[in-house]
Amino acid sequence: MLRRCTAGFGTIGLAGMLGREQARAFTVPGPHFTPKAKRVIFLFMNGGPSHIDTFDPKPALKKYENKQPTGRIYKNPNSSGFMPSPFAFKRHGQSGVEVSESLPYISQVIDECCVIRSMHTDVPNHEPALLQMHTGNVQPIRPSIGSWLQYGLGSLNDNLPGYVVLRPTNKIVVGPALWSNSFLPAQHQAVSVITANMKVDKLVPNVRNTSLIHREQRQQLNLINRLNQLHLTKRNNDLELNAQIKAMETAYSMQFEAMHTFDIEKESATTREKYGRTPFANSCLLARRLIESGVRYVGVYYVNNGNQPWDTHKNHNENHTKLCRDSDQATAALISDLKERGLLEDTLVIWGGEFGRTPYAQQKNKKEVGRDHHNTAFSMMLAGGGVKGGITYGTSDELGMHAQEDRMHVHDLHATILHLMGIDHKKLTFHWSGRDFRLTDIHGNVAQDIIV
Repeated sequence: MLRRCTAGFGTIGLAGMLGREQARAFTVPGPHFTPKAKRVIFLFMNGGPSHIDTFDPKPALKKYENKQPTGRIYKNPNSSGFMPSPFAFKRHGQSGVEVSESLPYISQVIDECCVIRSMHTDVPNHEPALLQMHTGNVQPIRPSIGSWLQYGLGSLNDNLPGYVVLRPTNKIVVGPALWSNSFLPAQHQAVSVITANMKVDKLVPNVRNTSLIHREQRQQLNLINRLNQLHLTKRNNDLELNAQIKAMETAYSMQFEAMHTFDIEKESATTREKYGRTPFANSCLLARRLIESGVRYVGVYYVNNGNQPWDTHKNHNENHTKLCRDSDQATAALISDLKERGLLEDTLVIWGGEFGRTPYAQQKNKKEVGRDHHNTAFSMMLAGGGVKGGITYGTSDELGMHAQEDRMHVHDLHATILHLMGIDHKKLTFHWSGRDFRLTDIHGNVAQDIIV
């Protein structure tokens, strides 16, 4: 009966709603202190964008051009040595933050942004670095940051999933482990949406009940509810059965709100053009609509058929230019759109990848020159959500090889994100397999200097 009743929205969120109602009978999630942000949009650049070609100018690379880096770990027989960025950096906005010419749109909103130039992570390989950025651990399988936030704060809108992942393809390195609830209760698992086709029926399968009109669905649900209520009275208000009754009502309501929220065709032509018409742009626009409707956390993945488009081992300059052209416009449009709607103040936008790219070349052939993975220094950009705008935080050394001042590990980034959302990362724990677990494990320091 439950399956038939909810067939119109059967593949999204119902199990989560069931678990959510059960969980509420025992716990009341909420912040530890007054939050700066209520929502998060993580624009994830799969493959690792180059920090020295985006947000971290390194003029000293010109001085050392073609010279080999020192240290055993950096010896690369295929390298032609240090390679300065071909992209000019200029100061922008009232803040004067330097940004690469490859990001002309973000340059226009840089006064809303905080650029972190001292990021570092543990491993220079995609799989463990991706896992660490999303779950705090280099090994599978731990709960993702979105799941931790759902667990700690609950939902803003019971008619929509609280945690949504947007990706244009099934092909993504590591895959579902990046947005898994792992050992957290099942209702904290992300709803993954393939955005290759932006028609609502394709984004959300079974969003419409093709067998029954809304009035008939309502009548059917009313009948089921009456039968369940009769059964409930004989079971001393059993919490599990009561949760099922509430979940069916919620699933019924969810289908109507989802049909509206997931439909970006409702946006004006002006707004569509502002974001662009690419898959990533569509996802950014949908992310705004989702958080506007109460979704707590949205992860937007910049992937293509190559899985890791920012993994520019060859033809770096050409590929970097193309990637930035797309990501830049949509990212800036999202930030400005959120501000115009009064949402940026309590919505945290994050832009970045799992690591950066080497300041030295990977190929001797300059026509195919690329940059390799680089985990000891890279950049991230944050905007809104209680973060100071128009500032840079931390530095890397003069060549962009190592994070230097105010070093920010991924654990520190996670601790800071949780803090902005009103959560003490040391107190957000879940007991499993004999011990308490945290997103930040035994690490993590909040970067207080970037918080308003």
